[in-house]
Amino acid sequence: MIYTVHGLENDHPVREMLLCLLPTEQPERVELAPEGADALGVHVGQAGTETIARACCVRDGRQICAERRAPVTDSAQDTKRARTHAVKSAVFEAVTPFLDAVPEWGSLTGVRPAKFARGFLEKGYTPAQIAQLMTEQYHVSPARRALAIRSAGIALDCKKQLDPRDISIYIGIPFCPSRCSYCSFVSHAIEKAGKLMAAYLDTLCAEIVHTGEIVRQAKLRVVSMYIGGGTPTTLSAGQLERLLQTVRGAFDLRGMTEFTVEAGRPDTITEEKLRTLKQYGVDRISINPQSMNDAVLAAIGRRHSAQAVLDTYAMARGVGFHAINMDTIAGLDGDTPDSFAHTIDTLIGLHPENITVHTLAAKRGADEHDRARNAAKHETVRQMLDIASRKLTAAGYAPYYLYRQKFMAGGFENVGWCKMGYECRYNVYMMEELQTIVSLGAGGMTKLLSSDGKKIQRISNPKYPYEYNTSLEKINAGKQALLAWASQL
Repeated sequence: MIYTVHGLENDHPVREMLLCLLPTEQPERVELAPEGADALGVHVGQAGTETIARACCVRDGRQICAERRAPVTDSAQDTKRARTHAVKSAVFEAVTPFLDAVPEWGSLTGVRPAKFARGFLEKGYTPAQIAQLMTEQYHVSPARRALAIRSAGIALDCKKQLDPRDISIYIGIPFCPSRCSYCSFVSHAIEKAGKLMAAYLDTLCAEIVHTGEIVRQAKLRVVSMYIGGGTPTTLSAGQLERLLQTVRGAFDLRGMTEFTVEAGRPDTITEEKLRTLKQYGVDRISINPQSMNDAVLAAIGRRHSAQAVLDTYAMARGVGFHAINMDTIAGLDGDTPDSFAHTIDTLIGLHPENITVHTLAAKRGADEHDRARNAAKHETVRQMLDIASRKLTAAGYAPYYLYRQKFMAGGFENVGWCKMGYECRYNVYMMEELQTIVSLGAGGMTKLLSSDGKKIQRISNPKYPYEYNTSLEKINAGKQALLAWASQL
């Protein structure tokens, strides 16, 4: 799709909306569209106290135009936000009549739709008023607006229980036994990167000790901890014990409400590792099959069977874990609505406290072919997600947090489901940006939330293990920002 923009210096809202609506095409801005070409024209102007955004789409010999208006106020930020929404909505209304499948999130882009809904709850809107706004102004479907509003309510409840000096800790272990075909995280297969693990653990433990001292000086309270990856249980039982001993020695954990470790891959889990986690206070783990179809598991690069998932789950229960999450992915190659339904039925039959239903997303940097394959799965993924929602609801699970990614199959979302009282608070804190998250390890992104909750200061660690292992001095220096941040609370 080629497009022209007049009256808008930054065309990001137009490009973002087109990438959402036309994921198989690469939008290209031009100064003047050739006569008769398929193109989108966007014009933004001002009349009195209103911004007027007008979009006209020409496609297959037809032209459809749409216009949206937004108020100009004394607040530059509010004016910009309203103008952006007007532009996106005008583009949405001009382009969607040409589409076979309309995104169910409408013109609402971004990764945090629940945070959007929570903003209105905090302004005093009722859920019914938010639902009406999301439908009329943002074209969101009934099912998606219900997800956002419910998750927003849970996030608001979590926020009310937080003190300004409460923080959470994330520790990253960027290693896996093998790399899954769909993965776009910073993670390394141990066949190639295993030699880095010992040095990585040395550096990580040193960062933990240093950060723990800063947290004590700043008089901050750790309320949740999450060790993720990668796959943390790629570490040996001895390495896990060293890591957890270091954590226990560095941080005061008496204020913690939960301690989560992504055990993740069944082929990395042993009874010894599970007992080590339990010994050091870990009370939530993940055992993630992604699919209970052996053919699908093989196709995505998983080195375990569906039976191994069942065996590992039974082992974890035997060790005494009473809060277990299990992940699935809708849209994997070779999966069908029927086989996906089998996965959901099998997991429900195990009665885990949490089941997370992800939607397959094309990797970062995916080409047009990969994005097109993902987009073509819209109807299949919709059926899968509907199956999951129906079955999980009937089994007593409810959604409690969600997020979106670019180039997700069908433009859908990832949703965490849980039994009553088993919400993973870290997931809510992190995804809804409710508190400061201090991130340790390669690729860690610490987010310092201002006291009014409106600004975030980011401190990044080196992305890859080999860079991280040689950057401890710089990493520790970066963590000093915690002291300055805490002094303003």
